[in-house]
Amino acid sequence: MLNQEIYDRVTAGFAAKFGGKPAFVAYAPGRIEVLGNHTDYNEGYVFSAAIDKGTFFAASPSGDGKISLVSADLGETYECDVASVAPVKEGATWANYVIGTFNWLFGGDVSAAGGGFKAVFGGNIPLGAGLSSSAALEMATALALCAVYGIEKDRTTLAKIGQKAEHTFAGCPCGLLDQASSMYGAEGALVKSDFRTNEFETVAMGDSAAFMMVKSNAKHALVDGAYASRRKACEDAAKYFAGVLRKPVTHLRDVTMAEWVLYRGGLDETTAKRAVHPIGEDERVLQGAALLAKGDLRGFGALMYDSHESSRRWFENSCEELDAIVDAAKKIPAVYGARLSGGGFGGSCCLLVEPAAAGEIAEKITAEYRAAFGDEPVCQLIRPSGGARLV
Repeated sequence: MLNQEIYDRVTAGFAAKFGGKPAFVAYAPGRIEVLGNHTDYNEGYVFSAAIDKGTFFAASPSGDGKISLVSADLGETYECDVASVAPVKEGATWANYVIGTFNWLFGGDVSAAGGGFKAVFGGNIPLGAGLSSSAALEMATALALCAVYGIEKDRTTLAKIGQKAEHTFAGCPCGLLDQASSMYGAEGALVKSDFRTNEFETVAMGDSAAFMMVKSNAKHALVDGAYASRRKACEDAAKYFAGVLRKPVTHLRDVTMAEWVLYRGGLDETTAKRAVHPIGEDERVLQGAALLAKGDLRGFGALMYDSHESSRRWFENSCEELDAIVDAAKKIPAVYGARLSGGGFGGSCCLLVEPAAAGEIAEKITAEYRAAFGDEPVCQLIRPSGGARLV
């Protein structure tokens, strides 16, 4: 079993805390974003992948009206009555991902649960690396509690429940990418998401490639204001194109690169620059799907480099540390492609690599990064893996 040692630690922790074995254990992976940057709120496309690191959630009915949670990683516990489920404001705020998911599994009416549950969870997703440990916890919780309470819901509905928990209990206005990637992941495959229809499909990559996450030490500077300004620019651009194109336009998903070239003159320079990034990203995801169908990993990797250049030049959501990682990657033949991952302004880069050369790749990138910035990035090999499931 993948991550057997984490499973053993979580189930042993359950036995030590509650006695006996858990009734159910669920597993959910973290995710990486591979191609399609800032396209979700533009109703566009994204390529992502579930990763080979994740979270186990072991649970049983409690036999009373109480919820008892143990975070095996933090060594902390949280308890409450089912009747008093509400967002945790201080202390064990990690519990919000679990009790928020529980709350929305019952549509916000937890009295329908008929009883509480006891659970222990733990995982091996590195925190702060942009690999979405919170979504993994939500999806593992959802699957385990569906089993505990005899609930049947499809994967997209469970992903939306996790997203709602994050919005309303954890206070994070995330998109649906993280939860859907965790749910729909498949071995050796990418998840292609369509954020207009919320449809998700898997696209095979084959076994000859893997990803490397390279976590910079760049601080996320002015992320909130920078994110908001870029989102507004995309919305303003969509309104402009709706007025000049002879077709319906509600989001930048509806605008082609050719149309941007023809009509960009009616936009101010900054808005035009911001708009072309998600427009290009949508086209790159669709091109990437065609290349993967032919087994062309190098061609797909070239699109990743193009994506980063678009981030650097047009969307301006990169930084010198992320640029240095991508520039170093371009010099290494065993790296097919590289780009910043997630919102940008710091964080990590995602590299498409030959797995056999992982040690050499990490060594070369670390040496260049150390020479430029005086410290070392964290390099981690990651393989596209199966999605969330009951164990």
